Amino acid sequence: MLAYAGSAALLPRLLRAESPQPSPLMATLSGYMSAAANRPLPAEVVEKTKQMILDSFAAMISGSTLPPGKFAISFARADSGGNVATVVGSNVLCGPIEAALANGMLAHSDETDDTHPPSQSHPGAAVIPAALAAGEKFGIDGTRFLRAVTLGYDIGPRVTITLGKLQYMMDSHRSTHALSGIFGAAAAAGCAAGLNTQQMRWLLSWTAQQASGLASWQRDTDHIEKAFDFGGMPARSGVTAALIVAAGATGVDDILSGTDNFFEAFQPKNDPSMLIDKLGERYEITRTQVKKWTVGAPIQAPLDALDLLLRKYKFEPAQVKQITVKVATDEAKIVNNREISDINLQHLMAVMLIDKTVSFAAAHDIARMKDPAVLKERAKVQLIGDDELERHMPDREAIVEVTLTDGAKHSEYVKTVRGSAGNPMTREEVIAKAKDLITPVMGAATTANLIEQIFDLEKLKDIRALRPLLRKS
Repeated sequence: MLAYAGSAALLPRLLRAESPQPSPLMATLSGYMSAAANRPLPAEVVEKTKQMILDSFAAMISGSTLPPGKFAISFARADSGGNVATVVGSNVLCGPIEAALANGMLAHSDETDDTHPPSQSHPGAAVIPAALAAGEKFGIDGTRFLRAVTLGYDIGPRVTITLGKLQYMMDSHRSTHALSGIFGAAAAAGCAAGLNTQQMRWLLSWTAQQASGLASWQRDTDHIEKAFDFGGMPARSGVTAALIVAAGATGVDDILSGTDNFFEAFQPKNDPSMLIDKLGERYEITRTQVKKWTVGAPIQAPLDALDLLLRKYKFEPAQVKQITVKVATDEAKIVNNREISDINLQHLMAVMLIDKTVSFAAAHDIARMKDPAVLKERAKVQLIGDDELERHMPDREAIVEVTLTDGAKHSEYVKTVRGSAGNPMTREEVIAKAKDLITPVMGAATTANLIEQIFDLEKLKDIRALRPLLRKS
């Protein structure tokens, strides 16, 4: 692939030429998107998609109990327009745009949702709420819903892979999570709406016009604006683009080429052809990680490592003198003694040491951040940003060394985090995580029924049949 230096003058003539015909890039992309609704998926992709749908629904439902989720439900209730779409974990029915926004925020109310390291994004938080809202609007069946979700994961992450993922976010100050999310959400909603090839081109133009989001989300201490940036805003905007085009609006035929095109505006670091690289061969949903632990992504590998050490050596907190944690330099900055419990590495390592696990309830127990017992163990945790691990990004690796009071030292190097493509969680593990998140909110019977329906989506004639299992009276 060609590397782009950031100058519009370096973009290929192919992308700058004015033409009544779409560029080959746009023709390939829009054609792929319009055909997705009727394109069978490989069995392993269908299975992974079902797992991601369950994982995202679990994130939405558990998120309904947290401050960002409570705000989103309250906002949707106050500004609802029509009983069309479900706000998960509530009794609210509203318009599809409002539902997409609320459910997107619910999905990223905390750090429970999935992550896609190759693109620096969290696809599920935007894609699945958009597919659900548009799916309810148009009454699609379960197979179409599966294909819409898979398409969203294929398109959104490829956008920020092309832009340059983490380095792009650092250099441009734009949020890759929001940019990936809106294109993924629009693709999923467009598939649910049954848009043809020409309409998909217009959809991409309407989506590009709304593409936004700043990396300033990293300064949000309450997680509400971050939930909007990662999930609510892109889901809302993607559904808006799809509904506008489905209602008959036209748009720019090729936003990827010609004067003032998307690439000229956003200055990708990579060759724009990466946007269609291996479409139909490499399904990005298979490179998406399920988080074993319901905490921030940079803390997954450290918790994996400490969990392994505890199982191997069976030491107690009183036996521990120091815990040294090495993660990538930039990752360390994100999780170093943060104000929020579920993205504070030192706090969560202390909780793991005491509890021998980190449950959803424990990760969100704010009171424990001031618990003397936890603070005692937290003082033993030393976090180090490691430049060598930084060079291994986007692989999130960690080295954890535990020094005991008797002088013994035990170390664990996690190179492939549990839940990643190289070390995937089993269906049973994904279900166990979902049960832990959903059951306290919806009850055991509803939880079991929802899980069964998700893994049998092909038999669902109307996605709205899931509504009773997603709503809370």
